[in-house]
Amino acid sequence: MRVLVVDDDFMVARIHGRFVEQTDGFEVVGTARTGAEALALVGELRPDLLLLDVHLPDLSGLEVLEQLRGAGQEVAVVMVTAERGAAAVRAARHGGALQYLVKPFEYDDLADRLRRVATTLASLAGEPGTPQAPEVDQATIDQAFGTGRAAAVPAMLPKGLSAETADLVLEAARSAGEISASEAAEVVGLSRVTARRYLEHFVDTGAAEVRLQYGGTGRPERRYRVPR
Repeated sequence: MRVLVVDDDFMVARIHGRFVEQTDGFEVVGTARTGAEALALVGELRPDLLLLDVHLPDLSGLEVLEQLRGAGQEVAVVMVTAERGAAAVRAARHGGALQYLVKPFEYDDLADRLRRVATTLASLAGEPGTPQAPEVDQATIDQAFGTGRAAAVPAMLPKGLSAETADLVLEAARSAGEISASEAAEVVGLSRVTARRYLEHFVDTGAAEVRLQYGGTGRPERRYRVPR
C-alpha cells in the first residue's frame, strides 16, 4: 500500500515514515506538512492510505478528511495525532477514518493499524476490471467494521509459541478484563518478554485489543483486553 504521511513536525513525520517502511507491504510515497499540501498530493500521488494528523498549521486534519470525502476521494485514512478529544474522535469516525492512533506510540501500535486497514480493504476489494466488489458474508462485514466475536487461539502460532501456553495467556487476559505483559507473565509463569509475544500475537490476529496507559513518567504501559 502506498502511504502519504501528513504531519507538520518534520521529525515526527520522518519517524512515522520509517515505521511505515518497516512494515511489509507498505511504502511511503510522500510527506505533507499542511492540509493544503495533503489535499494536493492526494490528487497528484493517488496514495492508498493517509497517516493524517489533526493539528496542522492551516486546515485541521478533520477538515482535510471532510474535503477529501466531499470530493469523492476514497483514500483510506488513519488519524495519527495527539488529539484526545471525544469530539475529534467522533468527527474522524463520521468522516470515514478507519483507525485513530494517539501519539506517542510504538512501532507495533502503528504496524497493527496498518495491517488491519490492509486486511479490511483487501476483504472488500472486487476483482480487477469489475465495476464493484462482490457480495460479502457477515463475518467479512464484521471484520470491516471491527465488530464480531474475538477469534479463539489460532491454529498456526509463530515459531516458539505453543497452543497450550497460548490458551493459558488468553484465559488470563480474558479473566482479568485487562492485563499487562508483566501481569500475564506472573499469572502464567513466563518471562515478561515471552508473555508479550503471545499477547502481541493475539492483537495481530484480532483476538485481543491493546491500548497505551500513560503514567507520570517513563514509557506508557501496553494493556491488553480479550473480549469475553
